[in-house]
Amino acid sequence: MASVFSFQLSPYFLTNSVIKGQFRVRVQNVGSRESKVLSSDSIAVNKTSFIDQKKKNGVLYDGGTLVEEERALINGENGRLGSVAQNKRMKDVSKDLEALWDDGYGTKTVKDYLDVAKEMIRPDGGPPRWFCPLECGQPRKNSPTLLFLPGMDGVGLGLILHHEALGKAFEVWCLHIPVYDRTPFEGLLKFVEETVRTKHAASPNRPIYLVGDSFGGCLALAVAARNPKIDLVLILANPATSFDRSQLQPLLPILEALPDGLHNTVPYLFSLFMGDPLKMATIGIENRLPPKSKIKKLFGNLTAFLPLLSGLADIIPTETLLWKLKLLNSAAAYANSCLHAIKAEVLVLASGKDYMLPSADEAKRLKSSLQNCKVRLFKDHGHTILLEVGISLLTIVKGTCKYRCSRRFDFVSDFVPPSMSEFKYAFDEVHGLFRAPPAGAMFSTLDDGRIVRGLVGVPKEGPVLFVGYHMLMGFELFPLVEEFLREKIVVRGLAHPVIFTDPLECLTSEFSVQDLQKVLGAVPVTASNIFRLLSTKSHVLLYPGGAREALHYKGEEHKLCWPKRQEFVRMAARFGAAIVPFGTVGEDDIAELVLDYNDLMQIPFVNDFLREINRNDMKLRDESEGEVANQELFIPGLLPKVPGRFYFLFGKPIETKGKEELLKDRDYANELYLQVKSEVEHIMDYLLKKREEDPYRSIIDRTLYHAIYHPWQDVPAFDP
Repeated sequence: MASVFSFQLSPYFLTNSVIKGQFRVRVQNVGSRESKVLSSDSIAVNKTSFIDQKKKNGVLYDGGTLVEEERALINGENGRLGSVAQNKRMKDVSKDLEALWDDGYGTKTVKDYLDVAKEMIRPDGGPPRWFCPLECGQPRKNSPTLLFLPGMDGVGLGLILHHEALGKAFEVWCLHIPVYDRTPFEGLLKFVEETVRTKHAASPNRPIYLVGDSFGGCLALAVAARNPKIDLVLILANPATSFDRSQLQPLLPILEALPDGLHNTVPYLFSLFMGDPLKMATIGIENRLPPKSKIKKLFGNLTAFLPLLSGLADIIPTETLLWKLKLLNSAAAYANSCLHAIKAEVLVLASGKDYMLPSADEAKRLKSSLQNCKVRLFKDHGHTILLEVGISLLTIVKGTCKYRCSRRFDFVSDFVPPSMSEFKYAFDEVHGLFRAPPAGAMFSTLDDGRIVRGLVGVPKEGPVLFVGYHMLMGFELFPLVEEFLREKIVVRGLAHPVIFTDPLECLTSEFSVQDLQKVLGAVPVTASNIFRLLSTKSHVLLYPGGAREALHYKGEEHKLCWPKRQEFVRMAARFGAAIVPFGTVGEDDIAELVLDYNDLMQIPFVNDFLREINRNDMKLRDESEGEVANQELFIPGLLPKVPGRFYFLFGKPIETKGKEELLKDRDYANELYLQVKSEVEHIMDYLLKKREEDPYRSIIDRTLYHAIYHPWQDVPAFDP
């Protein structure tokens, strides 16, 4: 088995004048679990080993003794290590992640990238090699491999903001191309290709992810074209396949003729094309902070970051820049010539403010040229999108349903619970503007029938099936999911399959609310998904009324539109799941429905548009289900109101464990189904009555209370 030479970066560097920063080397046979850790001083530089110096101390790493140091020599042609050093295994932390796990996103900045890069760009005479950042840690069991292919810098630290998050879901390896390395594109291609084939041979049923940044995008496409039978997933961040239309193309002859005295200014000027400094400096600044604190932190980050840009002259000296531009030209030509042969899944991340490449237009071209390609556009980002503040790369992969551990994507087994940064992004940034006005008040029911504030009465252990009313446009979803996540409970919501189809993606290529729903746990509503979720003891959210209830007509506020037959009772009984009926009211306090489906169908052109979008729409039930089978999709006309408040009440859990007769007796199952429906109706009647007693139902009263006392979620409601 071919061995791969790699070096691991320490999570931080000691930067005082006495102790210099160090990094460790890990040598791993691709496809095996054995890993060897060496100190940086044992690396051969310019084919000369520093082993002799290390013999004086007799220490190889972390107090370990030197083992077979004479054989620790690097092959200068292929970057492999021919020795076997003392084994040091990493701690196994592959257990499943809990809700709101710490993914570390926002704790690293571009300053960290520049600081670490200084340690890595020192000439070592070595060829390209792989390394695995220590901060990635050990991934979950059976996680796929992710190979990061860097852009023009070649350092391999382009994912430094994402290391901790990606390290939980992937076995991360990053490609490092030394500053003065002059390996041609074909050589780099063969090097990456060999690693891909070795990884595939070790785990043939597991996908391999290639994350290509700019130049790395061309490299990833070329590898995929040459290996169509290997299961590859390509994630391309502003791929440089559009280099022939780049603003840098005319600069190549100018740079070659530039006087020597001006050469040192070239990399600094080149940094202006790379990305938005403000976006980079905003990393780690929480959205919920007061404006004054945000400005203070931003100024501090900029003050520390901008002087470091001059370090690009060391990362990409002028002679290296000229070589990289020529390398980029050949890489783009090669990748474009073989697009037709690519069968891999492709996800393109494009920036709207990329001043180096026409990335937004190129993303559209790639989508039309490749067989299986998705695009996500980020309008306010620059070329170095992976180093700018925004969304975690793992979040994007999850939201586009690209994360899988086997040949086929599975909504249940491939699900990674939402992290803390994803929680903050969803409920502070995306839902932030709509979060405060309704200020949901949550209630639940204890075993003795008492109604209490909060989710104390909700079972913490699954399987649990929540069954309730679907408010107009699903307004209740975000407050409901947020409250459960605060309790570290992940609710897997059963959603209309249209959310997961390509036609909806054609409406926008930006990272959307639909993508975020998938990150938070949304699953297509199918019998097999319900079966598998309950079998894994999940908390499942089901709306029997579906789209018909969420897109109801005038006069149907707070009315259940459920099918006649029980659809979930026997499934819950099969796994002994607790059925929790719940109700929610308040849509009439947020907006007034002025145009429903019947009204829209009376408007010329609009009716033709609605017929077209519903013609090929997936139907979840046949016509035998009655009115609920009529699930035409449309966007209703709403007239906003001065916001009132949402109210949630989760009823007493109905246990199905030990009631095996439900599986055989349809009449008994139907009786329980009607009981659940009656409970939901009773709960909603209770909430409609009790909300009249809430002194903080009006947003004006809640705003005054919030200004004087507590944040929104702590505003009192009625006494149950």
